Amino acid sequence: MQEGVKNSPTPAANLRRSLGYPVEMAKQDPKERIHNFHEVALGYTEEEAVQEASRCLACTNPHCMEGCPVEIDIPVFIRLIKERKFAEAVEKVKEKNCLPAVCGRVCPQETQCQQMCILTKKCIPIEIGRLERFVGDIELQKGLHTPKTSSATGKKVAIVGAGPAGLTTAAELAKLGHKVVIFEALHTAGGVLVYGIPEFRLPKEIVNAEVNYIKKLGAELRTDVMVGKLFSIEDLQKDYDAVFIGTGAGLPMFLCIPGENLCGIYSANEFLIRVNLMKSYNFPRYDTPIKVGKHVAVIGGGNVAMDAARSALRMGAEKVTVIYRRSRQELPARHEEYENAVEEGIIFEFLATPSKFIGDEQGWVKGIELLTMQLGEPDASGRRRPVPVPGSETIMEAETVIVAIGRTPNPIIQSETKGLITTDHGTIAADKNTGKTSLDGVYTGGDIMTGEATVISAMNSGKKAAQAINAYLIIKT
Repeated sequence: MQEGVKNSPTPAANLRRSLGYPVEMAKQDPKERIHNFHEVALGYTEEEAVQEASRCLACTNPHCMEGCPVEIDIPVFIRLIKERKFAEAVEKVKEKNCLPAVCGRVCPQETQCQQMCILTKKCIPIEIGRLERFVGDIELQKGLHTPKTSSATGKKVAIVGAGPAGLTTAAELAKLGHKVVIFEALHTAGGVLVYGIPEFRLPKEIVNAEVNYIKKLGAELRTDVMVGKLFSIEDLQKDYDAVFIGTGAGLPMFLCIPGENLCGIYSANEFLIRVNLMKSYNFPRYDTPIKVGKHVAVIGGGNVAMDAARSALRMGAEKVTVIYRRSRQELPARHEEYENAVEEGIIFEFLATPSKFIGDEQGWVKGIELLTMQLGEPDASGRRRPVPVPGSETIMEAETVIVAIGRTPNPIIQSETKGLITTDHGTIAADKNTGKTSLDGVYTGGDIMTGEATVISAMNSGKKAAQAINAYLIIKT
C-alpha cells in the first residue's frame, strides 16, 4: 500500500462534489511515476471514503448487486463505510469476496456493478471499486481478521493452480471445514496477479497478504509443483476426495507473420513475467536483465497491452507506441488504464496492424511494416471487423516489440489426463454453473474453463465450483 501526499481538496474539487461528482482518487504525478514501479493510484483516505459512500442514495430497490459476479452486498458495505463502521464493512465484503484489496484495484467495476448504479441515469455512479479497495486496504493496515470456519469434515480437496479461481475455491472450501491443499507450479501464489499485472497497478505485498488470509483459513500451499508432470490428476484422485483445476490461460498467442522470430520480439507473457515475477525492474538487485530498446512497439489493445507498454516506459524506453487494429472506440482496455497510459506519454496508433517485422544483420528487430485498417461489418465479438487498406504499407522504427494479442490455456493437464474432455479452444469442457468436468469428482474454473477473461469472472467460477464440490462431498459422505 503506497503512502503518498494527499493535499486538501481544491475549490474545483469541492465544486465537483457539490454537483454530485465522485471523489477523485489521488495519483502519482505522471512525470514522477514513469520512473518508478510504485503504485500509481494512492487510494482513499477515511474522509474521502466516507464522502464517496455518502453519495449513495440507499435505493429501496438497488441493482448494483446484479452487476457483481461474486454477489457482494454492495449497499450494506457502502452504508457501513458511511457510518464509519470500517471493520463491519470489511466483514460484509469478505462474506463474498476473499480478495477485496485485489479486486478493488483490477476489476472492471465500470462495466459491472457501477454500470447498474441508479446514479448512471443522472450523473456518475458511486465509485464502488475504489470503496472496495479502501475496505480491503483498511483490513491489511490494521491486521487480517480470520473468520470462524466450520468443523473439520475429514474431506480433502486438491486445488491445482493458485490464481484467482484456485484461491477463491480454496477459501470457500476451507471455510466449510474441508482440508484444502493448493498445488502451484510457480514459486509463489497468485497466478496472473503476480506474473501478469505490474507492481504499479497491483503491489505484490497486497497479493501476498490476501494469500496469507486464505492460508489462515486453513488452506495449505505447495509451490514449485507442476501437476501433469511431477504427478497426474489421476494421482490426486487417489489421495483426495475431489480435485479442482484452475491453471488459467498462460500460453501466449502470436501473429504468425514474417520476422516474428527475430530477437527483441517478446510475447507480453514473457515480458511481464520477467518484469514482474522475476523483478527485472529491480536489476541488478535481482539478476534478471531484460533488453528494452529506445523505441518500443506493443501490439494489442487490452489491459495486458497497457501493462506491457507502461512497464516498457518504466524500463527505460524513450518512446512507446501501442498499435491497435481497431479504433479508440473499440479499444478493450479499461478507460482508466488507457487514461493512465496517455498521461504517461504512451502513443497510440489506431487502425493499424503489423504485416511483417524487419530485422538487421545481427537478427534483431529494427522495424515493423504496418498496414492501415478500416472498419467493416461487425464480427463475432460484436465489434466492427478491421479490413486492410490495399497499398497502405508504412514502416515504423522499433528495437523492441511486445505482442499482446491474448493467451490460451497451457495444454499440459488436458493432454496428460485420460477421459478429460476439452473444447476446440483448448479449454476444459465443464458445466458453466458448477465447473463439473467429464471426470467424477474433478471440477474446473477460471480461464482454463472460459478462456482468457477477468480476475473477478475467474473468482465467480471458483465460487460456483466450491459450492458444487461441497455438495458432491456431502453426497459422497
